[in-house]
Amino acid sequence: MTTHTSTTDTTGTATTAADACEVIAPDAVPDGLLDAFWRYDAALLANDRTTLDELFMPGPHTIRGDGRTLLVGHDAIAGFRSARAKVPTRVVVQLHVQVVAPDAALLMASTRDGDATGLQTQLWRLLDDGRWAVAAAHVSLPTAAPQPVSGAGSGAGSGAFDRTVWRAVGDPLAAATAPGPLDGYGLAVKDLFDVSGHPVGAGVPAWLAEQRPRTHTAPAVAALLEAGAHAVGIARTDEFAYSLAGTNAHYGTPPNPAAPGSVSGGSTSGPAAAVALGQADVGLGTDTAGSIRVPASYQGLVGLRTTHGAISTAGVLPLAPSFDTVGWLTRDVRTSALVAEALLGQPEPGGDDAVAVRRTVRLPVLEELASTEVRNAFAATVEALCEAGELPPPEPDDLQLPVLERWFAAFRTVQAWEAWQAHGAWITAHPGALGADVGGRFAQAADVTERQAEQAREVVAEAREQLRARLTGTVLVIPSASGPAPGRTATGERIEAERAATLRMTCLAGLVGAPALSLPLLRLADGRPAGVCLLGAPGTDHALLALAAGLEALR
Repeated sequence: MTTHTSTTDTTGTATTAADACEVIAPDAVPDGLLDAFWRYDAALLANDRTTLDELFMPGPHTIRGDGRTLLVGHDAIAGFRSARAKVPTRVVVQLHVQVVAPDAALLMASTRDGDATGLQTQLWRLLDDGRWAVAAAHVSLPTAAPQPVSGAGSGAGSGAFDRTVWRAVGDPLAAATAPGPLDGYGLAVKDLFDVSGHPVGAGVPAWLAEQRPRTHTAPAVAALLEAGAHAVGIARTDEFAYSLAGTNAHYGTPPNPAAPGSVSGGSTSGPAAAVALGQADVGLGTDTAGSIRVPASYQGLVGLRTTHGAISTAGVLPLAPSFDTVGWLTRDVRTSALVAEALLGQPEPGGDDAVAVRRTVRLPVLEELASTEVRNAFAATVEALCEAGELPPPEPDDLQLPVLERWFAAFRTVQAWEAWQAHGAWITAHPGALGADVGGRFAQAADVTERQAEQAREVVAEAREQLRARLTGTVLVIPSASGPAPGRTATGERIEAERAATLRMTCLAGLVGAPALSLPLLRLADGRPAGVCLLGAPGTDHALLALAAGLEALR
């Protein structure tokens, strides 16, 4: 049975899209279904997020997919929509309606945008209150390929992409240079890495404006391209990577689809959001004091900070070379392990990665720094993993708060000194180029003397020796961050307090130069994720990933 239908909007004006569309339905269409569909279509075209949120079924089982991304849960879908930088301009030209039950119908719509065609499919359910809502949706996008967009200067260009996440995108931006285990994997590169043909922006517009395109690609990026991955684009970072929040004063805050309305976490903020949104499979970044692990915790991702010096930082803009490491974020442990093989090589028989983890250690002094909700969820999860036999029974470590504070102060002093050596001259010559938070951090760094830095290095060496002794044959299990992702409207004081508590947790890996792996094992009462961090001895990167594979399976 073929029908042509017309509907009206709330003002009584005929809806042009509905008038022009052929509706094919073998059975009678339930009352209200087509009105709901056209309301949904109008909301898509207007990017009316409030209406779209209303028309998707609430709860954790609603799904939405396309050629790259599968989103599960109403909140994840809402977070994805919050990142859309361009709304569709297509029209529905034909709509098929299949009624599959009195309270369920399958709708398939053929769309056209110029010469390009697409298809969208939705399963609609009738709710108890009489409203129709989308339970599942799939979008087949037009096949016209986007043109590469590169960011010289402000990163402006003619492409549809979220500029809080990306500075430059392409199809691809950099192609794979050889086939390999990462064939088809999309890579989001933090805007600190050299990519041939593109400048490095470092999250600072004034810096970017003075940069020339690089003539070489950083070895870490090149290794992933040689393993078959392709670079989707260059993704945002906090200014000079000197932050953990992800709230760039110039480019905005990337979305956090795992916790809509919350910050993304930094400084690997753009790559993390790209992975969480399904726009990339791997987010390549750096971790000096938690810049991989914190966004992983905030966005429910797997994030690995590698052993210091295990991966070349050539072609990577430094912050504090004593602690800077290459790391990455993925949605699962398997993908992270593939990246590790490409960047770290295969584990050597009899090497550090072959040593079994004999002990699990917890640090009460660090757990006390976590919020009550994270602390309780963390304790329950670790207990469950031990009971399941995935972790050895935990032993408490007697590290005391005064010692931790001494180590932490030394870490921050060395970090600040090195950050000012790296960027102080440029910052001095460009007053006002940085936002208030990062600018204030660099202003404090400017006051650190060489003598203070030298004294702090002695304490760092002491901490490294003691921590390495503690970590032999051991995995240290700690919260990845002190709390879940703060809301975007949180005060600067609140975010700084979270940062200070989190840094006391994350600085340990930097002090010892050890690998640290954040796993999305915690889910709090309000739905926000939080991470459990595994910290091993230097050189045990592969061993942590092998251990994590078993823990992930129990989620």
